[in-house]
Amino acid sequence: MGSGIWVIGEIEGYGLHPVTQELLSKSRSLREELGEELSCLLVGHDVARFKEEPFRYGADRVILVEDSSLEPFSETQFGKIIAELAREKGPTIILSGATERAKAFMPIAQTILETGLTANCMDLAIDPQTKVLLQTRPAYGGNLMATIVCRERRPQMATVRAGVFKAEQLSEWKVGPVEEVELKDELRQNPLTQVAFEPKSDDEAIPDYKGADVVVVAGRGVAEKGLIEKLKVIAQALGGVLGATRPVTDMGLLPRHAQIGQTGQVVSPTLYLGFGVSGAAPHTIGIQGSKVIVAVNKDPEAPIFKLANYGIVGDAKEIIDLLVDRLRDRTGRGEQNV
Repeated sequence: MGSGIWVIGEIEGYGLHPVTQELLSKSRSLREELGEELSCLLVGHDVARFKEEPFRYGADRVILVEDSSLEPFSETQFGKIIAELAREKGPTIILSGATERAKAFMPIAQTILETGLTANCMDLAIDPQTKVLLQTRPAYGGNLMATIVCRERRPQMATVRAGVFKAEQLSEWKVGPVEEVELKDELRQNPLTQVAFEPKSDDEAIPDYKGADVVVVAGRGVAEKGLIEKLKVIAQALGGVLGATRPVTDMGLLPRHAQIGQTGQVVSPTLYLGFGVSGAAPHTIGIQGSKVIVAVNKDPEAPIFKLANYGIVGDAKEIIDLLVDRLRDRTGRGEQNV
């Protein structure tokens, strides 16, 4: 038996980052397969107030490292701390969300530990025979899914895209042990000094793609400024968000954060509406969690139709105009449901 699965806990706003909640939920099944303890590692300044939340998602233990030197965030310091703790305690697996921070600190920890790291995983499982972690991620431009294993070195390390797994709180949970770790002096050396902090304005805020109930997507077939504006109207009327495929964001018609797919946002809405989307694998990888997929494309052989619940073969521009008119009619009559 090894010494457990670690999920690196990140904080967003007033609680655990959604991807941390998702990873803890998923790791419960991994824990059962391995017969090992599931721990959440909280590292940072002023993080102790969140130490009970990981237990709601299935953690058996919380490892808490709180120190004022950890503000501002330094990927070098953070990576060294994770590596040092891993050397001392010997976890079998270390998992983290594929956040901007983790993309910086996980490779540093991996390099120090001289082990493997699989980035941007879309699935995790335990091999029933070898008990090795099976780490599945897109490969060859998203055209296939590759399963990667780290047979010899430990810990096995992986980052996972947000929205891949479902966050599920336990119906009954108890607060478990919290192990408080004091940093060694050499690990308190933060190379960064915060000079100023200015939060983003509302105009710069990124929409909640992951939590959106409706996602409207603009593909290459509607890559025109006028059509993008109409899709914004549709998304707003449906209470959803507007995203795009990579060609549309590459053209500058929508910001980079609006890109849906393998290298962008992973979404799982109740309703996905795709206009002029061909359905290339790098995009469809990011929408597989959608409950209902509606696709509009003039090409009857477009790959998106293989994934769609409902498909309309036709001119996306005409469908957009009809939908905008229909939504305006309903708004004018004061109807609440579209």
